[in-house]
Parts: sequence; structure tokens; C-alpha cells
Amino acid sequence: MLSLLLWLILFVLCWPLALLALLLWPVVWLVLLPFRLIGISVEAVFALFKEILFLPARVLGLRQGPHP
Repeated sequence: MLSLLLWLILFVLCWPLALLALLLWPVVWLVLLPFRLIGISVEAVFALFKEILFLPARVLGLRQGPHP
């Protein structure tokens, strides 16, 4: 919703730039897509490492986090 509001403000202030941004947005999205996929993959690898690291504690029934 905020991006739409910002685009409308840009459209009022400088409509050629707003239309150019509207036409180039799919191209920018396609260029940034591989970086998003790499980020998702790296996050998944770190989650896997965390689960492997905490597996012995989970098998032994130990709790994670601070104890009150």
C-alpha cells in the first residue's frame, strides 16, 4: 500500500518518471529474482546446519533456551 502511495506521489510530481518506473519494474524484479533465490537457499542451509547441530540435544530430550 505504501509503494502505491509513493508511486502516486511520484506520478503527480513527475508523471514521465512514474510511467518509466512502472514499465521498468518487471525488468528490475526479474534481475533481482536470482539474488532472492540465493538468499532463500542460504537461509535453508543455515537452518539445516542448526537442526544438525541441535539434533543430539533433541535426541537426549534437553530443552533449548534459558531456564527460569
